[in-house]
Amino acid sequence: MGRWRVPSTVLVCLLLLCLPPSPACPTACRCFSSGEVDCRAHALQEVPQGLATNISSLWLGYNFITVLEPHSFPALPGLLLLSLPHNRLGLIHPQALVGLGALQELDLSNNYLTVLTPETFLPLTSLAKLNLGSNRLEELEPEVLQSLPKLQALLLQDNPWVCSCDILPLWCWLSHNREKVQEKALLLCRVPEQLNKYPIMAFRNESFRQCQETSLSAQHYLILLTIGPFSFLASIFFCTFMGFITVAYQNMSREPHFWRKPRLCKGH
Repeated sequence: MGRWRVPSTVLVCLLLLCLPPSPACPTACRCFSSGEVDCRAHALQEVPQGLATNISSLWLGYNFITVLEPHSFPALPGLLLLSLPHNRLGLIHPQALVGLGALQELDLSNNYLTVLTPETFLPLTSLAKLNLGSNRLEELEPEVLQSLPKLQALLLQDNPWVCSCDILPLWCWLSHNREKVQEKALLLCRVPEQLNKYPIMAFRNESFRQCQETSLSAQHYLILLTIGPFSFLASIFFCTFMGFITVAYQNMSREPHFWRKPRLCKGH
């Protein structure tokens, strides 16, 4: 049996050759065996390329990322946490988060986001925690939140909320999902001035009664702006036309001078 022994160094070499190669790590990141990838504070302007598909956490905070383009991330079926705070993020394309269906926590705080569409978070069917605090959101469509069926925790503090009648749909959603809203006391109005720093969650149904009775949509205002001048011009044309008809009728009802018989001159 001794002649079949293989030197230990040869065995080690064979094992190393049989092992699959370790996934590459982006140069601006630190990759850990636990599946975490730390790319914080490296002046990145976009999501780094070459991410391994088996990572579980991705930290991208404190960089200079301004836009998440379509398919900014490769398919990451095991990614559970994505952290993007303290960037310059102002736009998220509706297809930017495709391939992150397992994501459970997303931190987008301290960015420049002003608008979010319902399509933005559609791929995130497993998302449980969403942090949108300290952005530039003045309003938020409830459909954006309704596209997250497993959402359990939502942070919206430190945004310049406009507390007009347009915030009624968001207030309704927040009122029916109070248990999901974190830091309720920091969810404050910025505009109008008389409501500056007024807690949104302190509103009641009575606060929006006037909005429900008299509010008009932008489409209604456009219709009114179109109908108003048109009605004014139509009334002028109608009055002018009726005046012309009246004068013509009066002239025709009188006997014209040239219909009268001429008087004959009598001789002296």
